[in-house]
Amino acid sequence: MTIYNKKLFTTLGIVLSVISIAKSQSTYPIVDTGVDTFYSDKSIISTPTKAESYYGQDATYKGNQPSYTNNNNGTITDLITGLVWEQDMGEKMTFDEAFKKAKNSTLGGYTDWRVPTIKELYSLILFTGKVKGAVAIDLFIDTTYFNQPLGNKNIGEREIDAQTWSATEYVGQTMKKDATVFGVNFVDGRIKGYPKYKPRTGKKNTMYFRMVRGNTDYGKNNFIDNGDGTISDYATGLMWQKTDNGKGLDWEASLNHAENLKLANYSDWRLPNAKELQSIVDYSRSPQTTNSPAIHPIFNTTTIDDPEGQSGQYPYFWTSTTHLDGRNPTASAVYIAFGDGQGKMRGTLMDVHGAGCQRSDPKSGNQNSYPQFFGPQGDVRYVYNYVRCVRTIKK
Repeated sequence: MTIYNKKLFTTLGIVLSVISIAKSQSTYPIVDTGVDTFYSDKSIISTPTKAESYYGQDATYKGNQPSYTNNNNGTITDLITGLVWEQDMGEKMTFDEAFKKAKNSTLGGYTDWRVPTIKELYSLILFTGKVKGAVAIDLFIDTTYFNQPLGNKNIGEREIDAQTWSATEYVGQTMKKDATVFGVNFVDGRIKGYPKYKPRTGKKNTMYFRMVRGNTDYGKNNFIDNGDGTISDYATGLMWQKTDNGKGLDWEASLNHAENLKLANYSDWRLPNAKELQSIVDYSRSPQTTNSPAIHPIFNTTTIDDPEGQSGQYPYFWTSTTHLDGRNPTASAVYIAFGDGQGKMRGTLMDVHGAGCQRSDPKSGNQNSYPQFFGPQGDVRYVYNYVRCVRTIKK
């Protein structure tokens, strides 16, 4: 990761030289989520105008649309990222077995296969997917190009038990003691940390893996502090608000806040989509290990108290992306947890998913109208999440 601060330079010429170098390093293009439908907090809606509620959500802005080529040799090329992927993952395997497989693979005639980082793997997610609890409806990956299995119900698995592990190990521990690896669930549309060893037996856990090759700079940020309250990432071509908004808002208010923000002489700020916001997670950091959020310290992040009143937690942050799940699939939106992905299990509040996980929360309503802890891992549920705005750097 490259970090520059313009305050360190004393002449305009050096500053412009540094920025020129940074701009040439756009190695981390964010693939769009694929969303082209508009949602309120209750239903599908017609396209809102700028003056109407829910303007500025994911479908308002069209980024790099997903585009793939089938190489007809068991590999798929992503034309946006330059990454080449294994089409069929095969059977589940352990973490160590996956690295051995990648090292020895000659798939497609190539020998430089690797296990993808969580940022590489997340480049494949599409939020056109839909799930209802543990039941798959539409998968969160392009099944025209990629083979994505479901969990095997014949051996007691749920359909969503088909998670894909990455190479990114959590620097902390989940469930207080579990060594953890981040993965993407392309069946239910989430990132979470999964135990490296089965908690009950201690045996190595097995998951799906999808090998990748090419563009080894993908997922590496290239930040510049502009000295005006903004941070540019020239790897992705995005400019970020250095300091978050400082208070919790519901989803509609977050969209409105972002659309009306004026900062550093720019007025084209927006609420980031899920993949844009995940691009600035720093998976080398966590409250457990660095006493910080999972984001580079070039950014300023508000601290909050957790549901039990303990200080030192960090907010969840809204994205503009609706997450289609549950009885009312339009009612929740994606968030990224830059602090602990907390849940309450067996009466104990703990980090159950890992800092840097991606889940979803209700878009609206009274915080007290929802169960505070929800789902099998007792996820902490917020209605009012924080905002860090983004804009596209104009060339």
